[in-house]
Amino acid sequence: MTTVEADADIAEVPPESTKTTKGKIIQWGRRLMVVLVIGFTAYALITKWNDVWHTISAVAWQSSLLSQIAVMAAIGFNTIAWQTIIDDLGKPIGVFRGGMICLVGGLGKYVPGSVWAYLLQMELGRKAGLPRARIFTGSLIQLGVATVASLLLGIMALPVIFKETPQAVWLFALLPIGLIALHPKILTWGTSLVLKTLRRPPLDHQLRWGTIGKVLGFSMLGYIAFGAHMWLLANSVGAPGVSGLVLCIGAMAISLTAGLFAFFLPSGAGVREGVIVAVLAASGIDPVQGLAFAVASRLMFIIADIVTAGAAAGIATYRKRQAEARIAAAAAAQ
Repeated sequence: MTTVEADADIAEVPPESTKTTKGKIIQWGRRLMVVLVIGFTAYALITKWNDVWHTISAVAWQSSLLSQIAVMAAIGFNTIAWQTIIDDLGKPIGVFRGGMICLVGGLGKYVPGSVWAYLLQMELGRKAGLPRARIFTGSLIQLGVATVASLLLGIMALPVIFKETPQAVWLFALLPIGLIALHPKILTWGTSLVLKTLRRPPLDHQLRWGTIGKVLGFSMLGYIAFGAHMWLLANSVGAPGVSGLVLCIGAMAISLTAGLFAFFLPSGAGVREGVIVAVLAASGIDPVQGLAFAVASRLMFIIADIVTAGAAAGIATYRKRQAEARIAAAAAAQ
């Protein structure tokens, strides 16, 4: 592929014409969706700031900074996991364009009804010239594999979860099913069945062990980083120690998955906090302080989501403009 051809792929435009009535409606619909997402995200950030400032200010700045970096690293691992499966389903889309679609689209989880994240990702993918079905399929597979990863790591906190929040234990009943479903033939069949139900073409090739393994591995790294994020906050006040790191990893993994099932709440609000407080309490941290850490954690998630999404969008836009400029220069030289 020549440089101009590669640039043309990066600068690909959406197939809908903005000159038609339908095109204008779609274009304004996308803009409205983005505005709503930004509005809900900003609201979540503002309303939680005062609640957590007292707790955050008591934590050493080094711990707060490292904890924030850990969240961003976790988001990065999850983005790589998502792009791994997206690239397996078609022509590779590039790190920056993929990151923009995944991270900016992911802000939709702050709108009540987490389905907004997937809708926004599909629309951003469509705008980049990718079929909505490909984005949806990739997100669906990545979600399933990530759920298995979270349950595997959640076993580390199972005794505490079983004692303090028994209502979350039922999730582990899904683990044997999930492990079986990771087999390439079964995962391919299940994904094709969902696509058929949605009246979409089935997968045109069987998923590979290598792809599934990478998605599972990066998903587990993401949950480990999320656990380290919580441990850095809690450990700054003298608890829970090294053994608590294992509990924090398991707690963050299972709490984030439990939050997915509360899809009617913005990013599973409330569900995640309940599991985290229970585990921190078992580590010797006062429940009130544990709740403050849980809320502080959510605020740091919001900040990390905004920063990573903004950076991905900015880089993708810059690269697209550079590509368009090179294409225009090459055309003028001919």
